[in-house]
Amino acid sequence: MRSVNGRGLDLRLRVPDWVNGLEAAFRKSIGAIVTRGSVTLSLRLSREDEGGSLVLNTDRLQSVLEAVRGIEAEAKERGVSLAHNSATDILSVKGVLEVSAAEDDTAELMALLLENAEPMLAAFDDMRRSEGRALAQILSDQLTEIETLVCQAGDLAAARLDETAANLRRNLERVLEAANEIDEQRVAQELAMIAVKMDVTEELDRTRAHVAAARELIGQGGPVGRKLDFLMQEFNREANTLCSKSQNTELTQIGLALKAAIDQMREQVQNVE
Repeated sequence: MRSVNGRGLDLRLRVPDWVNGLEAAFRKSIGAIVTRGSVTLSLRLSREDEGGSLVLNTDRLQSVLEAVRGIEAEAKERGVSLAHNSATDILSVKGVLEVSAAEDDTAELMALLLENAEPMLAAFDDMRRSEGRALAQILSDQLTEIETLVCQAGDLAAARLDETAANLRRNLERVLEAANEIDEQRVAQELAMIAVKMDVTEELDRTRAHVAAARELIGQGGPVGRKLDFLMQEFNREANTLCSKSQNTELTQIGLALKAAIDQMREQVQNVE
């Protein structure tokens, strides 16, 4: 039994189909401990006594014979010579000849298999929980790194407020000196728009909110991988906006570092159920 990452729950079971209800029982047992991922389980049974009676599947045989007749008729019409089919050739077609299982033993065998599978499923679940605890610590450290970068960006944005205001005043003075007539209201609107485009406070506040939401999801337990995956898209959106609005080398560098940290966390989130 093994599992890999997956967007949803994908169970791929290879178990003997002659044990009635075995696959459904395994699906129920695995579904009780796994809600996300691609899980593969393979079970091969060998019997000490292979002397089960041979049973002819008449429906399958009829279908094969009809197909053979059709092929021979088509070949004759086209002048193609075919070798004669022997009974052995027909019996070798999959499904025509089957080995009957002892139906009386199926229920008892299934119960025994499920009982013996319990330790395997428990070990599988323990392994996933152990990996999850380690992963929770990794994600927590990455969230701390994101918080640190957000604080640095906030401090830098606050420190450049005076510089930004001075640049706006200088630009405004040049415009006023160059123009004979100017619409003061229009100038005020343009300056307001410029100020909004340069203000990254909203992006930083939303990123802090996303950090708090991610910590809450990780702490609550249960299957939260899909929610975290969606939250990482929001993280990335804020980081992109921060970089586009920075207009400052140092702030852009912080924004790029933030994008890198978010991308690393997004890769880890793919491992969360």
